[in-house]
Amino acid sequence: MTTLDQIVSKVRQQLLGFTLNQESITELTSPMTASDTTFMVDVGTVTALARGLVQIDDELILVRSYDDTSGAVTVMGGANGRGAENTTPAAHNVSALVTSNPAFPRASIKDAISRSIETLYPDLVAFGVVDFPFNAAQVEYPLPADAEGVWYVVGRWVGPEMVSAPMPNWRVNPRAYAGDFPTGKSIQIFDPVTPGQNVRVVYTKTPTLLAADSDDFTLTGYEDSVHDLVVWDSCKRLLPGLLSARLQQQAVEATERAALVSSRDIASAVQMYASLYAEGLEREKARQYADTPTYVTFQGS
Repeated sequence: MTTLDQIVSKVRQQLLGFTLNQESITELTSPMTASDTTFMVDVGTVTALARGLVQIDDELILVRSYDDTSGAVTVMGGANGRGAENTTPAAHNVSALVTSNPAFPRASIKDAISRSIETLYPDLVAFGVVDFPFNAAQVEYPLPADAEGVWYVVGRWVGPEMVSAPMPNWRVNPRAYAGDFPTGKSIQIFDPVTPGQNVRVVYTKTPTLLAADSDDFTLTGYEDSVHDLVVWDSCKRLLPGLLSARLQQQAVEATERAALVSSRDIASAVQMYASLYAEGLEREKARQYADTPTYVTFQGS
């Protein structure tokens, strides 16, 4: 299965492969706390570390100076230089990678991944299930707070058949009376079932966002294959930043690279990822409907 960290790596591979970017990377030679304003790096592996931004794990840090004899790096502005660009100051272990001026910081990639997962809904939905016994004197039943809609409803038959048959006559009340239904959501069921038999409601919900690097993609509520869509959409979201950067080319490297990577190349890459995403989304939508039928038109006979 695919983890958040692996998705971040896949996005970086796509983006850095396109820009032909070779970032300068070294490593910590001593641990850092979340409040340290100096840190030590491996002198033997530093190729370019100067005033500017460095990335350690998910944190961006403003560098004031680097001592190429001792390997000591001083943070710009003391504690104000930690957690730059809305990242979070954190502790870092020995051998954590230190990247100078990353083209696509991990924090930005993770934010794009989160936005991509969010926007998959409602084209793709996550599912939840709630069961309750049927009560002949009751029409309306509570739904969980995370229910956004209902995919299908089935009711258990009496007897040894062990059949849960579709119940097509129901209506969702998204503004239910909170005094009776604390979540403010309920479902009204109009099909008869033998009292006491189980009713199962399969409902739709928004995906769960990934937080830890080790989080498996399926925690979102989607199949693992859907993570390809997230990679492509994240690239589509991040690449336009290269166009904005071209408006202020102050470095010799950026000016020289402009002749090699034109704005049309960047726009073409964005269109390519958009096309991959659109095709993949239609494929995953068809798979979701095939794997989890709604029973709206198919009742079986």
